[in-house]
Amino acid sequence: MTAISRTYRGAAGAAGPLLFLERTAAVALGEWVTIRLPDQPPRRGQVIDAGTELTVIQVLEDTLGLSARASEVTLTGEIASATVGRELLGRAFTGVGVPIDGLPAPVGEARVPIWGSPINPVRRSRPADFIETGISAIDGMNTLVRGQKLPVFSGPGLPGLELAMQIVEGARAPHGEAFAVIFVGIGITSRETRTFLDRLERSGAIERSVLYLNQARDPTIERLLAPRVALAQAEFLAFVAGLHVLVVMADITHYCEALREIGTAREEISGRRGYPGYMYTDLAALFERAGILQDRPGSLTQIPIVTMPDNDITHPIPDLTGYITEGQIVLRHELARRGIQPPIDVLPSLSRLMNAGIGTGRTSAEHREWADQLYAVYARGNEARLLAAIVGEAGLGPADRRALEFAAAFEREFVGQGTKRRTIAETLAVGWKLIDTLPREDLTRIRERTWAARRGEAIQS
Repeated sequence: MTAISRTYRGAAGAAGPLLFLERTAAVALGEWVTIRLPDQPPRRGQVIDAGTELTVIQVLEDTLGLSARASEVTLTGEIASATVGRELLGRAFTGVGVPIDGLPAPVGEARVPIWGSPINPVRRSRPADFIETGISAIDGMNTLVRGQKLPVFSGPGLPGLELAMQIVEGARAPHGEAFAVIFVGIGITSRETRTFLDRLERSGAIERSVLYLNQARDPTIERLLAPRVALAQAEFLAFVAGLHVLVVMADITHYCEALREIGTAREEISGRRGYPGYMYTDLAALFERAGILQDRPGSLTQIPIVTMPDNDITHPIPDLTGYITEGQIVLRHELARRGIQPPIDVLPSLSRLMNAGIGTGRTSAEHREWADQLYAVYARGNEARLLAAIVGEAGLGPADRRALEFAAAFEREFVGQGTKRRTIAETLAVGWKLIDTLPREDLTRIRERTWAARRGEAIQS
């Protein structure tokens, strides 16, 4: 159906990047807008609040010299949409889908609205298949599962974006299924944009990836559009093309700051720490687009990167993100200061769907015992580290000294893998090597059957 445009001469007012229209007819949320003034180039805009009495337009260009009364505002009748298709694999775009890789705009296989909806719970299938990221602290201890939402909680100065790059490069479907990665950078710098592009081109991972890179210098509204454009492409690849798709979004904090900035310009009553009261709903509308549909072959998995302001995990952004998602991967400054890369703290980290991802049967049971044993001894080692600071290492008992040594080796050899990719088999082997340094009496989470099988002994029925 042909879009019908309507032109209004003179706006009711302007506030920062917002323009207000009165008494608009048949306006749609997300509708594209063209703003013209005498002797000035046209500006783009988008409807972010639709109403019969008052409509709010977010201006996507510089607002210097913009006069509300002199403006000619055209509602184009076209809602925000994105070109999607397998043709986009290997390409890089801005947050609104404009190519930045020097190639022409893609034709694609369809053009779809970016304002998608969360998956209907009735049509969801339970996530149950593993995604291999190549990072031991995730694959072994906090397994990522297809259809899951597993955020990374980073902090100022921590390598959250570098971890995102490592996941994009190393993520695989372990059984060789068709797999794609979509990365959306939200409010990242020009240097980070260039670094990301160069690194993916060198590694070859860009051939199965689509990049949407919104830079800090871009208009605020584009930070809200970028993840939705990326998710529109991800949904097509997953639920139409049948691929297993991993979406990495960095940084959700920049997204929430954009929500607060626009809410302030609209003079909304704010919630916690000045963020809009609807931020939970808005984040849920993004995260709940992940999942698996019962009658479709693909899957859509999300890893949002969240930089916690002031390194505060109780801040509204990580707090609300944690409510919506199924676990978290936590980065820690102390590990980074000691040169442990990636600095993943496995103790507060959690994947609520890990048991589903490691499957059923003897192999999965051994994986669960393996992970529980590593957790148990590492936790005891951290407690011994605190105690040693008070009484000295000589004051510790033999088991605590072994746990203290284990904790140091675990961080250095298991967590601190650097940028090297590990398969799940390599991850398990490194973990078992550490466990084998301990006497049997310290291994309270390993069953006798597993212990005997590890040493090739006869298993008594």
